[in-house]
Formats: sequence, structure tokens, C-alpha cells
Amino acid sequence: MSYFDAASSLPLHPVARQALLAALDDGWADPGRPHREGRRARMLLDAARESAAEAVGCRPDELTFTPSGTRALHTGIAGALAGRRRVSRRLLVSAVEHSAVLHAAGTHEAAGGTVTELPVERTGRLRTDALRQALGDGDPAALVCLQSANHEVGTAQPVAEAAELCWAAGVPLLVDAAQSLPWGPVPGDWSLLAASAHKWGGPAGVGLLVVRKGVRFAPPPPADERERGRAAGFENIPAIVAAAASLRAVHQEAAAEAERLTALVDRIRDRVPELVPDTEVVGDPVRRLPHLVTFSCLYADGEALLHALDRAGFAVSSGSSCTSSTLTPSHVLRAMGVLSEGNVRVSLPPGTSRGEVNRFLATLPEAVGSVRAQLVPDAEPVVVASGPDGVTVDALGKRCPVPVIELAAVIGTVPVGAVVTVLSDDEAARLDIPAWCHTHHHDYLGESEADAGATAYRVRRAE
Repeated sequence: MSYFDAASSLPLHPVARQALLAALDDGWADPGRPHREGRRARMLLDAARESAAEAVGCRPDELTFTPSGTRALHTGIAGALAGRRRVSRRLLVSAVEHSAVLHAAGTHEAAGGTVTELPVERTGRLRTDALRQALGDGDPAALVCLQSANHEVGTAQPVAEAAELCWAAGVPLLVDAAQSLPWGPVPGDWSLLAASAHKWGGPAGVGLLVVRKGVRFAPPPPADERERGRAAGFENIPAIVAAAASLRAVHQEAAAEAERLTALVDRIRDRVPELVPDTEVVGDPVRRLPHLVTFSCLYADGEALLHALDRAGFAVSSGSSCTSSTLTPSHVLRAMGVLSEGNVRVSLPPGTSRGEVNRFLATLPEAVGSVRAQLVPDAEPVVVASGPDGVTVDALGKRCPVPVIELAAVIGTVPVGAVVTVLSDDEAARLDIPAWCHTHHHDYLGESEADAGATAYRVRRAE
């Protein structure tokens, strides 16, 4: 089995395993106690903090260990907002942030705060002009949240430029560095940072929260005497030691691995569109993580495609709208305006070989073909209206990717300049039909409400 889902989690790094086992004997006592066992545990905790701080690029007393990366984000957002509540209750977040950030934003909004969502380019990269406008529109901001690199498509964000804009406006910037920290420190004068150890081969259950000196910060209640009130509960010192040791180890390996994996990802990016027709590789082709590539295959069910690849021996992930758990597209793909059908995220772990990538590329066409064959509609598209200017297709009750399949089947039967209207009640169609038009160079004319809760999507044949 080839594990190609490193962006989700990694197995324990060998250094993490060694450090964890070694720390079990000396890291069990309460580091807040003055006896010998407590002092020994405190020494381990302090050493781990210094090591992690050096890897992050901050002072040890600015770094807090939390029970998870999600908890680090929630605490960081809540604490920064509380610290600046007299200035503003407005939170700015990019439209492609991790769900943990969006959940925190939702909680803030429910409590009476306001949230402004910042748009991104089609590559998934923040539009810094939108950030500049939001910071200068006369409505003060309390906090800006921006990931260092996107977890679904790998696009690197302009953190340093965003930090300059925030600094000039006197607004703190919180960076979610979960995906990029394994590859090196985050550049720029950011104010807060969060990360998660299981993303770099450390133990699950350890997160990092950095709050720079001078940042107004009020830890959310209830208060706890540990970790300066920023992380409640007894410290898991063996896991913390292992997390810090493995972060230092992966940074030592990062440059060589990044160069090697970048070449493998470039190969996937180049070959997938050649091997699989009607496929779109999404995300920034240059400013990206070295190990991650995402593509979407038209006319394919995302969940079925993941299962097909799993049976073929490849563990991958997806941001597809076509899953049993949700009928709405990934918020990241939706914000980018790209295809969500048959979405596949490949994130290569350290040590991935060229042979594994070649086997994946050899397997992919058959896997996609088998899934597409299962999704051929049982009947011809239902045309409910037809005239010299175009046709109307009834795709009501049909789920992704069938509305797009029927659009593709019909548009070739109308003359250039004619309009195909697709009636659909599938939420995914709102994203996939415009994205299909962009990919196939047809003119998307927009949407309007139709009867019975349906939406009418209008497409003009351009060629």
C-alpha cells in the first residue's frame, strides 16, 4: 500500500519514536512540583520548548504546547479577539482557511462579532488587494487569519506581504502553519502561529501556539495555571518531547526532501492531464508545497474514485462534493471556483519513490475509467424545451456529477451561440457547471431561480 495522504497525518518519525520512549521514564511527573522528579520533568519540558521555538523562529516564552493544532487555533483566535475587544470585534479570514478557523469564526459571529471573508484567486492564493481594502475601509479589524499554505491544494499564501499590511494597520496576523511548518519557519512579521505535531511525524495530541511579545492576548476562560493559562491540563511531556525532537529532525531533512518531492509532484502535475482526459490540476503551479498536488476528474464520483484507488493500493484524499457525507462542495474548491467532481489530493510522505509515483500514474487511468463507466446515465438527458436559440435540460433530482454529464452531452447538439439551460437542485452544480465552462471554454451566463426550488444554469456554446 502506498500512503499518499501525508497532508492529513504522518506515522511517527523514527526520531519521535525514540524520543517518546526515552521520555517515558523521566517525563511522567508533575513539572510544577519542586521535588526531584518534578524538576526532571520540568527540564524535559523546557528543553522541548526551546527546541521547538528555535525551529519555529520565536522565543521559548512565546510558545505554548496545546492538546492539538485545532485547540491551538481556537485558543489563539479567541485570545487575540478577547485581547482586542475594545478596539474591534471584526475578524478577517481568507475564504480557504481550515475548517477549524471557520468554526472559530462562526462561534465569534454567534457571540455578536463580525466576520469578513477575504476572496482568493483561482489558484487559491489570497488576493492581497482585498486584504488591503478590508484593512483600510474605515472599519477597524481585531484580527486577521491566514494559513501559510492550503491544506487541500497546496498553494502557498503571501504571508510576508499580508504581515506587512497587517503591521501597517496595527492589526495582528494569526498564521495557521500546520501544512508548511514541517518544511521550515514561516516568513514575515506575523503575530500568532499555530501548528500540529502529527503533520510532521510527531505524536497526535500535541499542538503549538505562538503569541509574540507585545500582542494583546487574553486566554479564554476557565483559567488554568499551566502553560501561562493558555492550555489547560496536565502536560503530556513524553509526547511534547517527541514532537519537538521530530520537528527538529524533519527540518534537517527538509531541503533535500523538498527538492526530491517537488520533482515527483511536477511529474504528476504534467502527466495526469495527458493520461486522463477532462482533468483539471488545481492550485498554484509554482508557489506551493513541495509534496502536494490536487486534480479533479470530470464525470467521476469523488468517493468512488478514492475507493477505486484504495483497492489499487493507493491511499489518497479528496475535497470532492460527491461524497456520502455531504452534498456540498469543499469550501476551498468553491472559493477557488474550480471543479469539485472527482477531486483527488495526493500528498507524498518523505521517502516516496519515483517507482511508487509511476505505479500511481499507471493505475489512475483505469481507476478513473471504471468510475466514469459506472456513472453513465441510464437514459438520455431529459430536454423539456427546445428552440432555435437553445434547449433546456431537466436534471432535477440528479446528483453530482450527472448534471454536468448531461450538459456535456447536450451542448454538442446545439449550434455555436445557442444556450443550454440546465435545471438542477444539486448544490454542487453551482460550482461545477461554471468550472466546467471555464475548462471547456464555453460562456457561463449565470444562474437564476426556477420553479420547485431549482436553479437554472445558462451556458452558451462558444465552439
